[in-house]
Amino acid sequence: MSADKANMIGNTKQLVTFQLGEDRYGIDIMRVKEIYASHMVRPIPHAPAYIEGVLNLRGEIIPIINLHRRFGIAKAVLNEDDAMLSGFVIIDLAGMKVGVIIDKILSVAEINQSTIQPPPQMITNIGAEYIEGVSSQDAAGYLVILNIDRLFDVKELGRLRMLRSFRAISEEELSKSSATSK
Repeated sequence: MSADKANMIGNTKQLVTFQLGEDRYGIDIMRVKEIYASHMVRPIPHAPAYIEGVLNLRGEIIPIINLHRRFGIAKAVLNEDDAMLSGFVIIDLAGMKVGVIIDKILSVAEINQSTIQPPPQMITNIGAEYIEGVSSQDAAGYLVILNIDRLFDVKELGRLRMLRSFRAISEEELSKSSATSK
């Protein structure tokens, strides 16, 4: 491999890109564990508003985060075909798996690091502390690159860890307990 080609690889960043509201976002591909299309989330009573609930993914309890609520962004209005591309991006956050609700998965993009600009003070209701940078994508507009390590403070991460131990009660168990209490 030529030195120029090796240098070019070192100057790029691969991102999983998705739509959230009307904007495009990206997360470092090395932090993404999988993309999941299901919407079977079990709500958690008294959880913070940004926590949608938990998902049982092959026996592992995954907290599901609603970035729409966290950032104050309206959900995108999607046609039927685009709605099939919605779901969750399962990410590695502080050594645990966490799901992030997305409106629509877009692609894996390779971004030249020289196109990444520092985050502006305020962009689409999201504070700059959550943003690693912004990359101009020509006709596609800009891409907001999220810094997932800054999405939650230590206390919030503790809550997410507690949710991972949540045991979802089946409908059958709920029925039995309500029948015995009558």
